[in-house]
Amino acid sequence: MRVEIWVETPLIDVRKGRRLDVLSEMPRMEQEGAMEQQSLYDRLGGKGAIEAVIEDFVGRCAADARINAKFARTDVPRLKALLIQQVSAATGGSVEYTGRGMRETHSGMGVTAGEFDALVGDLVATLDAFHVPAAEQGELLGILGPLRPDIVELESAATGTPLPDGYRAAPALAHA
Repeated sequence: MRVEIWVETPLIDVRKGRRLDVLSEMPRMEQEGAMEQQSLYDRLGGKGAIEAVIEDFVGRCAADARINAKFARTDVPRLKALLIQQVSAATGGSVEYTGRGMRETHSGMGVTAGEFDALVGDLVATLDAFHVPAAEQGELLGILGPLRPDIVELESAATGTPLPDGYRAAPALAHA
C-alpha cells in the first residue's frame, strides 16, 4: 500500500471541464503565503498520513540492528499511539500528547548518540519513502531535534547496545 503525505486538492473548472491543480494555478507569492498559514500537521497530510508514517517508521526501527535492542521490552501499540500523538501535537494538530516526557521515558536506557543518529536516519528514510518535501522534513526534524539531550545518555558512536536489565518500560496501554 502506498500512502502519499502531501495531497494537493484537485478542482474542476466547470467552464472548461478540466482539472485544475490548485497550487500550480496560484501565483508563487500566494503559494508561499498559503504554506506559511497552514500548520505542519496539515502540510504533512494530517492524521492518516502521520499514522502511516509512524507505522512504517516503527517497522524500520524494529528491523534496524543498530537500534532495535532498545525496543526489546517496548509495548509496540503504546509506542505507536504515543508517537502519533507526539508528532501530531508537535506539528500543530489538535491532539494532546499524553505520554511521559522524553527524559523520564529514556532515563536508564543507555541510549548512545550513535543510536539516536541511527533512529533519525530511519525517520528520514521513512519520510523520503513517503515523498515528504525537504522543507517539511527539515521543519519536523527541527521540532524533534531539540529532544536529543533528553534521550541520549552516552555520547558515543556505538550502536546496537543492549537495553540495560534495570530499565523499566512504561505499562501497556489499556486501549491500543
